[in-house]
Amino acid sequence: MSRALVLGGGGPVGVAWEAGLLAGLAEQDVDLSNADLILGTSAGSFVGAQLARGKSPAEIAAPDLGGAVRPPATGVPPPDLSMLITKMLEAASGKRPAEEVRAEIGAWALNSATTGEEDLIARFASSLGGDFDGPWPTKSFACTAVDAADGSFRVWNKDAGIGLARAVASSCAVPGIYPPISFHGRRYMDGGMRTATNADLAKGYDAVIVIAVTLRSMPSFIGDVFRQRFEAELQSLRDSGSRVDVIIPDEESSAAFGLNLMDASRRHPSAQAGLRQGRIEAARIIQTWR
Repeated sequence: MSRALVLGGGGPVGVAWEAGLLAGLAEQDVDLSNADLILGTSAGSFVGAQLARGKSPAEIAAPDLGGAVRPPATGVPPPDLSMLITKMLEAASGKRPAEEVRAEIGAWALNSATTGEEDLIARFASSLGGDFDGPWPTKSFACTAVDAADGSFRVWNKDAGIGLARAVASSCAVPGIYPPISFHGRRYMDGGMRTATNADLAKGYDAVIVIAVTLRSMPSFIGDVFRQRFEAELQSLRDSGSRVDVIIPDEESSAAFGLNLMDASRRHPSAQAGLRQGRIEAARIIQTWR
């Protein structure tokens, strides 16, 4: 039986929760790291890359489960992402070609004041072998990005020629917060600009587990649009013959997230909530994964 693990986006909070969730599942002998494909988008690309490189779920989660609680940033106003949210809704609505709308997001991202590209890549490189352009895992791993110039969608894997840390950084490059990442004369931004999970890329696998961080965290008037798109992804998997199971944050996990998925001070409680939920979800998930 072929199996795929899909890890969705969700900022630093999503990284912590997904890592804790995977650790909780593994404690109950449900080890999703043995997937034939690990597919990550944004936060999920960072968790998935570590998993594919052979780190255990417990090792990935350890910094957030055992580390000191990070203080919230002080004196720094949160970025205004209203334009980004508006454009993402427009792209998901289908009223205009999605690539066209994503190109407009890309133009805004390219002109936003952010940290440097090297600073962003370095954040991920330290956990992925230390090299900006280091090799990919031998285990099948892919992550997603969007071309900031034309809005086209890219899937990075070991055959794409891009280094692992650079690819992960591009997948995590949230417009307006982080810079699009350069590769071969192009610049790439967060793969979540297509969808938060891009789960339809796992079509054809016998069993697919989709971990979606953001579905409970969005207000209903926004979430309804993205949930419809997510349901379409799941249906495409089922239509291809896949058996599909989904894990989304439960109420306790959602409360641990707080209001801002980019708030690193929420990583510790979010990892703990993920660990607890993973232990609970294991009995259900094993039915799909075995």
